[in-house]
Amino acid sequence: MASKELQVFQVEEVRKHASEDDLWIIIDGSVYDMSTFIDLHPGGVFPILEYAGKDATEAFYGMHRQEVLFKYDRYKIGTVAGVEPQITLNVPGTVSMVPYAELSAWQGYKSPYYKETHFKFRDSLRKFLDPIMAEARHLEDSGDKPSDELQMKLGKAGILAANCGPGPWLKDYQLPGGIAGDEFDYFHELLLHAEFARFASPGFETGVLGGLAISAPTILNFGSPALKAKVIPQVFSGEKRMSLAITEPYTGSDVSSIRTTAVRSADGKHFIVNGVKKWITTGCWAHFFSTAVRTEKGISMLLIERSEGVETKLIRTSYSTCAGTAYVSFENVKVPVENLLGEEGKGFFYVLSNFNHERWSMLANATMGARLVIEECFKWANQRKVFGKRLVDQPVIRNKLARMISSMESAHSWLENLTYQMNHMNYNEQAAKLAGPMALCKYQVSRMLHNVSDDACQIYGGRALTKTGMGRQIETLQRTYKFTSILGGSEEIMADLGVRQALKNMPSGARL
Repeated sequence: MASKELQVFQVEEVRKHASEDDLWIIIDGSVYDMSTFIDLHPGGVFPILEYAGKDATEAFYGMHRQEVLFKYDRYKIGTVAGVEPQITLNVPGTVSMVPYAELSAWQGYKSPYYKETHFKFRDSLRKFLDPIMAEARHLEDSGDKPSDELQMKLGKAGILAANCGPGPWLKDYQLPGGIAGDEFDYFHELLLHAEFARFASPGFETGVLGGLAISAPTILNFGSPALKAKVIPQVFSGEKRMSLAITEPYTGSDVSSIRTTAVRSADGKHFIVNGVKKWITTGCWAHFFSTAVRTEKGISMLLIERSEGVETKLIRTSYSTCAGTAYVSFENVKVPVENLLGEEGKGFFYVLSNFNHERWSMLANATMGARLVIEECFKWANQRKVFGKRLVDQPVIRNKLARMISSMESAHSWLENLTYQMNHMNYNEQAAKLAGPMALCKYQVSRMLHNVSDDACQIYGGRALTKTGMGRQIETLQRTYKFTSILGGSEEIMADLGVRQALKNMPSGARL
């Protein structure tokens, strides 16, 4: 379909079209014919009629997000002679230059962490993901299951595999930006989680990535070669999905108190599993469950396939049901003994060591989520006028922005330091040394999100409580940020764990 030909108008010509039946307006140098749209306008006739034949740029950006212009581009009929656009249009795949909206390395600052491969990966990944953003937000609102086609598209691009961190499983993948699997490190993965956070669709992200990110490593690190060969290709391709099943209705952070049992059958060939799990990410969509159970030797990990005796029920939480959060029941489920992950009785250690990567990925997502909200607040404070001046001209608003920026950047700097440590430690060293610092960083980030959300809500006012429109991102954060402070270990448990781990290395002879 050929694009329509736009005309050039004088301002005087636009002024002539100032009635309800013949209504033109100007937005940033472009002319829009609202004559047939005015009765369809969700906000009623008056807000448009007030600017009939006039420049409505300031009024438009006081009420609408920029994507509204793209959505209703068909009403654009031309431009104003001699007027150059003053507002930068958001182009998918590009880097934002709003202060603190991106990692500093992408805004002209130096970094010891990011190399050329990281820039290539992030830029290519953003171009790949930005066209998916509209679908992600639609699914976030509808609550529908992310499609198998989308899951396999992510799998084909190597994104599902990369979501589980660097390792030999990436050797056969060509990742975004032409990055080879053996070049991929934890800073690449940090960028991956950050790019998905830009969707501001936490239920969607959890539905397509979260369940896999926290469950597949249990197979990669503790599964037998046969289990790896069977499961990993299917979940990394997007053909099948996977969940981590640890939390129960009776116990959350207290993993040692789980009640789900696994008893060996009389012939010794199977474990018979009985019990329930709750708040299981992606559980409704999962084909495999990496499950913490109690055997005669203590807590162990089993891979359970969806089969007879496995039932899942959807749980509605603060974010979208497209996450597939589930209540999972196991009733006399027969699981081959070959599905034991690692050694029987060592499941508690496996769970705790797996937490490091889970918590780290949550932090990568959370700091970018805070950046997104800070970017939104910068834009809103610059364009919103009250009491005759911009919001940002009020010292109290600048103070809120300062608090938001400083808390987010300090938390992210700690995250980058931990990421550097992960790049230079093997799995066992990470498990031994990083559990405490990771827990404390999670505590810090969850407190940061609380404060950023609170300040953002005050900056946006009523729009921060509205799911659509100008405050959409702020409403999403204030409704969902508690997931970070509860999932993967509550912040109180994280604070205590961090200090207890530090005390293990406290010199016995240290005195004032």
